[in-house]
Amino acid sequence: MDFSGVIPAIPGMWNGMIMTLQLMVMGIVGGIIIGTVLALMRLSSNKLLSRIAGAYVNYFRSIPLLLVITWFYLAVPFVLRWITGEDTPVGAFTSCVVAFMMFEAAYFCEIVRAGVQSISRGQMGAAQALGMTYGQMMRLIILPQAFRKMTPLLLQQSIILFQDTSLVYTVGLVDFLNSARSSGDIIGRSNEFLIVAGLVYFTISFVASRLVKLMQKRLAV
Repeated sequence: MDFSGVIPAIPGMWNGMIMTLQLMVMGIVGGIIIGTVLALMRLSSNKLLSRIAGAYVNYFRSIPLLLVITWFYLAVPFVLRWITGEDTPVGAFTSCVVAFMMFEAAYFCEIVRAGVQSISRGQMGAAQALGMTYGQMMRLIILPQAFRKMTPLLLQQSIILFQDTSLVYTVGLVDFLNSARSSGDIIGRSNEFLIVAGLVYFTISFVASRLVKLMQKRLAV
């Protein structure tokens, strides 16, 4: 084992890490927004909305993320062409961000739904008694409390997404893992670079998991 070639390759690997973090953050933000909308649809008294959201969640939770990334990489340009009527160039980065948002939304939906259902129905009744609309009740009373309760679960799902971003190698994006593997292949030290990449993933995920557990204890108190 010779790890001497790792240090000169750090700038390239750091660029890969930036790509990984960008994908993760955009996937989380978009996934939470879409997931919250889906959760409200699932909790709606309108059976059509509830069934549409339920079908979405069940579908995306039943297929592998790798397949979703490939689908969106091929499908997004066709969708944009259908909407705009023009050939709009879409890079692998954009298609992967869309794939992560749509896929993670199914998981964030269930987290948000559970968080909303954990709030006492008495608070909903009190809000209605004050004359609040459904939107005001959710925005001002229910969702703020629900998000506080489900923050650890949201962070835990974010850690999983951080690890799953390594799947973008299938569409040619150079994330952290792909940059480490490529650097190792160039100098003929693939094993060493993969070991370093594994240690980095483990360290970040382990530290984040510990922080999540500390947050759970603090929120419980």
